[in-house]
This record gives sequence, C-alpha cells and structure tokens, in this order.
Amino acid sequence: MTCAQSDEAKIENRSFVTFSRTSGTSARAANGLTGRNHTHGNPAFLPGAHAPPVLVFVRFFLAILRMGTAPFSLLRILADGRFHSGERLGRVLGLSRAGIWNLIRRVEALGLRVFKVRGRGYRLAEALDLFESPALAVRSKKIAPELCVEVLDQCPSTNTVLAQRAAAGAPHGMVLACEHQSAGRGRRGNSWTSEVGGSLAFSILWRFPRGAGALGGLSLAVAVGAAKALERLGTQGVEVKWPNDLYCAGRKLGGILIESSGDILGPSAVIVGVGINVRIGAQTRKRIGGPATDIVSHSEAAPSRTAVFVESLESIAGVLALFSREGFAPFRREWLQRHAWQGRRVALLQAGRRVAEGKVVGVAEDGALMLASVEGIQRFHSGELSLRPG
Repeated sequence: MTCAQSDEAKIENRSFVTFSRTSGTSARAANGLTGRNHTHGNPAFLPGAHAPPVLVFVRFFLAILRMGTAPFSLLRILADGRFHSGERLGRVLGLSRAGIWNLIRRVEALGLRVFKVRGRGYRLAEALDLFESPALAVRSKKIAPELCVEVLDQCPSTNTVLAQRAAAGAPHGMVLACEHQSAGRGRRGNSWTSEVGGSLAFSILWRFPRGAGALGGLSLAVAVGAAKALERLGTQGVEVKWPNDLYCAGRKLGGILIESSGDILGPSAVIVGVGINVRIGAQTRKRIGGPATDIVSHSEAAPSRTAVFVESLESIAGVLALFSREGFAPFRREWLQRHAWQGRRVALLQAGRRVAEGKVVGVAEDGALMLASVEGIQRFHSGELSLRPG
C-alpha cells in the first residue's frame, strides 16, 4: 500500500520514506474501525471499506511526505533559536532580501516572535520544536497495524483534510499530522486552538465493515490510549472526562474528535482526530479561553512533539485494533480509573439545553454516561457536562 498523493505532493522540499516488516499476527491489519457522530449514505467515503485479512504476513508501511511551504522552509532553519544572517537565508532559500523580509512577516503572522538585529540577522525568540522526520521514520517502525503517515506543514484541520482524502479513496490506516492547524475543530462546531511548535494535531482514517451504531464508546477508548501514551512519556496525573477530553489538574490537556460516515449496518469509515497541548504559551492559553494546560507543566523531562506523536499513534493504533474486535468493554475499567469527574455532581446539556442533573456514577460498557438523579440511574450517549455545586 502507498500513500495516496494529492496535488500538494508537487510542492518543493518533499521527502518520502517507506519501510516494511512482517509479523505472524494478522488480526490487527484485518480489522477497521468506525465511530459515532454517524451520517448515512455517503458511498464516496467508503471505497475499500476495510483492509483485507492476511493469514500469515502483515506488511507495515510508513510514508512521510513533507510538504515544504515557504514560511516553514524558513522556520526549519530558524528553529534552532540561533541568529542567521539575511544573506545566508537568502542564499539557502533562493530569495532576495525583500523575499526573506516578507517570509519573516509571514512567520510572525503565525504568532511567533522574531528578533531582527542589524549585522547579525534573524532568530526566533526561542527554539521551535518541529517534527523530526528522521526520528519520526525510525521510531514509527514499531507502529501497527498498516499505517501510512503524512506530515503537512499547515492545513485548516487534519480531520477536514483527511475526510476529503477519504472521500477520494484514501486507504484504511492513513494518518495525517500537521505542524500548524489554522482552523482546528472540536466537537459540536467548537474551534480547537493550536500553537506552532507547541501543539500536536493528527488524524487517523480507519475503515470498518460494521456500522457506527455498533461502536459506541470509541472516543472514550481512544482517550484511554492517549492517556497511557502520555503516562509512558512521564506526564503525571492524566485524567479523562466524558466524552472526549484529556485533563490534568482540572485543566484541559487535549481532546478527541470522532467523525464517521457510512450505512447503519456497515461498512463505515471513521476519522479519529487527536489534539494535545505539548507546550503552549500565555497567549495561546488566553485564546483558548477555558482552563488549559500542557504536557511540560506536568512532566519532569518534557518530551518532544515527535515523541508525543509516535507514542500516541502507537498506543491509539493498538486501541483501534482491540476496539474493532471487542468494543469499549476492555477499556472501561482503565477509563474509570482515570475519570476526572467520577462521583461529582454535574449538569448535562444537549443542544444547549439542560436535560439532566445528578451525580456521575460511571460509564456503561457501551460508553454511555451513567448519572444518578432524582429519576434514578440515567444513561446518556451524547451531551456536554459542566460541574455543579455539591
């Protein structure tokens, strides 16, 4: 299998890396997944609905396609946080001094501060943590099942772009990561704020022969996988909040966005979007609005974005493979162990209207929230929670 290429692949500074290996287990590669937020009758989303079973050998492919855009070509040079003369930058990038100046302004428009010193050149206010392509290729070799990873410099939303690719026939297991999202999305039309070099955003396309209705609790299972990955990297106190959030110390650390399409009985396809705050500054926190935190605030040794991406992708890919066979049940205990609001009194809103209030007693084996209210134990499959006094 190879990555489906788009017109973007014609952009300069593209690198392409593949590798393969064999394994005696085939179940992971033979299964796809779907999620909730289901829409019907979109056959264009479903070509090759799931990966065919392989009895003995499973091949694992990684393709990292780096699409160089002009500001990021400059950023990769400035990422070390050192001074670089305008003359050298112009020579490397093939631009005039005026061209370099225009690129500097575009870099600043991304929210980055650039120092300009006569006689010394330009440097970023601090070093920038961009993806490390060689390390990403090497460390991704252990990831299963069959995946095709593509890294973009920038895009509006990895979920949006991958959904477009899926409609055009992108293969099961395609992964799209991005250095910078300009219009990231959360659940129910909310925006997702990110920071260049400080946020991680990626999406996975997973195809499944069954319908989305049979796979309740997918966002919860993915959250467990993400939390375990961050714990392995040394992030302390990672918690989950129904139905799709990662928390630390009462503040939002990340989120999961599940979008699916297909027939109610299958086949179906799901886009699993993951957003994690790795290292975010004061301005980004202000733009987010609500209480937010990042990995470096809860880690003794801050991991790189590349490390967070690889660890999270490996963990979530394993979750998807197991979920495709057994559903949410195997993840329920681990989710409850990390539940940030277990036993808390909450209000549940649907479409902006309060529909229930009570004490959170857990989640069911299908991922439904369980509330103890004056009407008894109630179950909900969708909604937004807010804490209440008491």
